[in-house]
Amino acid sequence: MLPRVADSLSFLYLDMVRVVQDDTGVCAQIQIDEHRTDLVYIPTAALSCLLLGPGVSITTPALTTLARHGTSVVCVGAGGVRAYAGILPDTLTTHWLEQQVATWADPTRRLEIAVRMYRMRFKDAEVPQSVTLEQLRGLEGQRMKAFYKILAQQHGIGRFRRNYRPDQWDSQDPVNLALSAANTCLYGVAHAALLALGLSPALGYVHTGTQHAFVYDVADLYKADVTLPLAFALHNSDNPEQQARRRFREDLRLLRLLPRIVQDVQSLLTSPHPQATTADIDADEERSERRDVQMVHLWDPKSGILPAGVNYANGDT
Repeated sequence: MLPRVADSLSFLYLDMVRVVQDDTGVCAQIQIDEHRTDLVYIPTAALSCLLLGPGVSITTPALTTLARHGTSVVCVGAGGVRAYAGILPDTLTTHWLEQQVATWADPTRRLEIAVRMYRMRFKDAEVPQSVTLEQLRGLEGQRMKAFYKILAQQHGIGRFRRNYRPDQWDSQDPVNLALSAANTCLYGVAHAALLALGLSPALGYVHTGTQHAFVYDVADLYKADVTLPLAFALHNSDNPEQQARRRFREDLRLLRLLPRIVQDVQSLLTSPHPQATTADIDADEERSERRDVQMVHLWDPKSGILPAGVNYANGDT
C-alpha cells in the first residue's frame, strides 16, 4: 500500500549527510566532529518523497530500501530549490499520470483545466462561459499588468515592465533579476512535487513545447503570492539574485509550498462532481493514492482493466 503524498511526512529534505542502510533501517549520518557521528533514522515507509540536497551521498542498499517502500528520491538544490533528477519506484501509482494524460489529450478538458488554473490564481475572476485560450491569455495579461502596477506603487519604484532577457542579463533592473532568480527556485519546487506524484512535467495545459511545460503551469499558480512580492521587496538590493534565492529558501518552510502544490494539482486533475461532498472527494483521493500496484494489469478499450499473467489465446487456435 502506498502512503498519501499529501501526508505531513510527505517530503523530507536532507543536506550535508551520508544516507546509509544498517541493521535497523535507513539512517542519515551527520558528522559532528572527528570523534562524533550522529545518526537520524528516516521513516522510509511513511515518506512519499526524499529530497537530496547538496553534500548528500547515499548507498545502494539505502536506495533499494527506499524503492521497496515506494519512496520517490529527487536530487535537488539547496533548500529543495531546483530539481535535477528523480528516481521513481516501480510501485508508484499511475493514477495521477493517467488523469493528466486523459485531460491533456482532450482539447475540451484541457481548456477546462486551464480555466480552473486561472480561477485558482485569481479567485475573484469572472470568466466568460465560452472563453477561448486566447481570451484567457489576454485576461491573465491584464491581471498581471495590474498586479505589477500595484506592487510598483507600494514600493515607490515607478513604472515596472517585466523583461526577461537572458542575452542581456546584467543590464536588467534589480526587480527583474530577483524575479527571474526566485522563479527558477519556484520551478524546482514545483518540479519536485510533480515527480513525487508520478506526473509528467512535459504535458502542460497552457505551456507547451518543453520538458518543463507543466512545471511552468503549476509555478504560475503561486507567483503572485510568493516570488513577485519577494522580487519587488529587493528593488534596492545590490545583489538581488543571491538575496532572492536565500530568502526563498528561508520562507519555503513557512509557506508549506510543497504540500500545497500537491493538494492543488490533485484538485485540478480530479474531475469536479456537482453533487460530490468534500468527504467524497477525500475518500476518492485516499483510494486512488493507496492503490495496490504490485500486479501489472492489461488495458482493453472495451473491457477496461484485465488481469495480466493470463493466456488469452482462443482455444481453437
